[in-house]
Amino acid sequence: MNYLLSILSPIIAILLAPMFVGIIYRARAFFAGRIGQPLLQPYYDIIKLLDKSAVYSITTGRVFKIGPLVCLVAPLIALVFLPFPGLGSGASFAGDFLLFAGLFAIMRFFMVAAALETGSAFEGMGASRVIFFYALAEPVMLVALAGLARLSHSMSLAGFFADGSNFAFIPHILLGAALVIIMLAENARIPIDDPTTHLELTMIHEVMVLDHSGPDLAFIEYGASVKLWIFALLFVRTIVPQTGNIGADIAAGFASMAACAIIIGITESAMARLRLTRVPQLLVGALALAIMGFVVSGYVG
Repeated sequence: MNYLLSILSPIIAILLAPMFVGIIYRARAFFAGRIGQPLLQPYYDIIKLLDKSAVYSITTGRVFKIGPLVCLVAPLIALVFLPFPGLGSGASFAGDFLLFAGLFAIMRFFMVAAALETGSAFEGMGASRVIFFYALAEPVMLVALAGLARLSHSMSLAGFFADGSNFAFIPHILLGAALVIIMLAENARIPIDDPTTHLELTMIHEVMVLDHSGPDLAFIEYGASVKLWIFALLFVRTIVPQTGNIGADIAAGFASMAACAIIIGITESAMARLRLTRVPQLLVGALALAIMGFVVSGYVG
């Protein structure tokens, strides 16, 4: 029974991650007074891309072809370590949160390397922006995870959220606030970046995938949806304590994830993206929140 519950967590993410993106766009459309795209449109887009052929420039090589595969595989592996509420994790060991964070660093490295291999100054500009902003975002994530480890007296992601009695309001809210900013930054969402824009002066993430097509682009898009699900789930697990009732925890998990998607959609419809010079200030503020959460966790834990 425990084994079945542990494999359900990644299966749920694999099946529902594109729908999470669909909920965001429906929420954006609703608050903008539009009908919006179908809820399942991300699935249709991925299937359509898989049915097409990839086109490669003569300047690209193996890294350009490997990049999309890494962008798909890395978040799928990360799913194994982060359990859905009420369910177990597929794998757990002391220090697995470092591997968890490292997988996204590997994903980012290959995405940037693939963009640079095109030889395009345009994609090189986007790659440099990504490296700069994520160099500020990664310490925030590591400090926040260290704070969760300190609160739970555990060194594994599953242990961070295994016992709801370890929930402490102030440090968890501080760490959750830092993680929600990192969720938006890591997934290129407003106010950090607009995933729907193609204006070259403001693009960060999308500029790096312009030369990808067909199945390669499908892998990138699906991997991005899984990555967004993971960061949203990490945020939800941080601010919503475990009750110990499997049914109630699973129901609360689905409700919290849906609410998180709607909140992201509302944020993106109500806010404009920040100027590029303001993004580092926001990330530094997130680091301050994470450090405060880590320090307060020492007094509570």
